[in-house]
Amino acid sequence: MSQFVRAFLAFDIENEDAKRKLGAAQKLVAQTGADIKLVETENIHMTIRFLGDITLNMADKVFEEMKKIQFTPFNVCINGLGVFPSLSYPRVVWAGITEGADQLRNVFTQLEPKIQSLGFTPDPKGFSPHLTIARIRSARNKPQLAECITKNAKYDFGTIKAQCFRLKRSELTPSGPIYSTLKEVCPQQQ
Repeated sequence: MSQFVRAFLAFDIENEDAKRKLGAAQKLVAQTGADIKLVETENIHMTIRFLGDITLNMADKVFEEMKKIQFTPFNVCINGLGVFPSLSYPRVVWAGITEGADQLRNVFTQLEPKIQSLGFTPDPKGFSPHLTIARIRSARNKPQLAECITKNAKYDFGTIKAQCFRLKRSELTPSGPIYSTLKEVCPQQQ
């Protein structure tokens, strides 16, 4: 019997200053009294592709395809707060990505056909570069949340370096998910 792991592909946030600023923005969002679940600061990352439950054998196949992705480490400027899908129906609070968004899209565009060739269905949401910082559970204090998001639409989190493309494991626990790296691709800086 094969062991399954819940997996996704991402770039981690490896800059302590950016993590501190993300935590400060989360505090602002929490102070609205909205019914939210904050993402643990150490778990915030740039998801390229959610894979779901896969076997360890499939993880090896995904890793072989990851190694074919062409990129060099690049800067990512994290800027602005927003929500998906809209301010009138917020479900996710995100930090935006300005510089580096094209490189992240390029990684996704190279990866997607390779992942689909392994049997994964196309991602119905497509790809939108962002960092999820909170999930919204109900409409409680929605106007206050919308005001906070609007006021902080240009929040500057700083610039980080996207260096290692990782296949991550997500272990769901009662106190929240625990992420670990299964495999990584770290090209040398040119």
